[in-house]
Amino acid sequence: MDNYYYIIAGLPALSRDWKYGETDFSSIIGEIKDGCTEKDREIIGLLEQGFDDGCLDREFYVRTQASGNRFIREYFAFDLNVRNAKTRFLNNALGRDADKDIICTENGEDTMRTAGVFGDIAEPDSFDEAARLDAILHGNDILARERGIDDLMWEKIDSLTVFSYFDINTILGFICKLHILDRWARLDEQTGREMFRKLVDEIMGTFNGNNNKINNI
Repeated sequence: MDNYYYIIAGLPALSRDWKYGETDFSSIIGEIKDGCTEKDREIIGLLEQGFDDGCLDREFYVRTQASGNRFIREYFAFDLNVRNAKTRFLNNALGRDADKDIICTENGEDTMRTAGVFGDIAEPDSFDEAARLDAILHGNDILARERGIDDLMWEKIDSLTVFSYFDINTILGFICKLHILDRWARLDEQTGREMFRKLVDEIMGTFNGNNNKINNI
């Protein structure tokens, strides 16, 4: 059996007395990596690049679509859909060409269209969450808009891990949520606290629901 359950169960940050400023998110991720195999660390390394704006180019998204890991493929397909939709929204607001700065393949088509499994995203309503995202982007409150986008990403993570019980996809989803929390801990302390509590409740609920199963392995 792999160490996924014990990696998550042993994370020191998952406590209900957490206070903003006490948690170093990079050390949590480092601790996760220490308990993983070399192969899993490579997958986590690719995931981590997706939170570095300097890495988010066409080559990165092509690499993620070639990954053997389902979470990586589907999460970054969605991530690119969201980023391209945000770019189109800003372009329209600024009166620029709607497709300016969209991440494209060499022949001018969107990266995910070329990947062959994500559908045509040339139109803004061509992925399931597009209408909801568009409504979020048209909001007037900047923090509410950012929170809405992150809520959308959080829900996507949940949908990608709904049938994952302590496997690498659980770890990847957990890390994605930690990055969301890290950002909100810097943007807005109260929101960061609330989202951390939500993550704690989710993890503890998973433990309680699967503890007997794990003990019987």
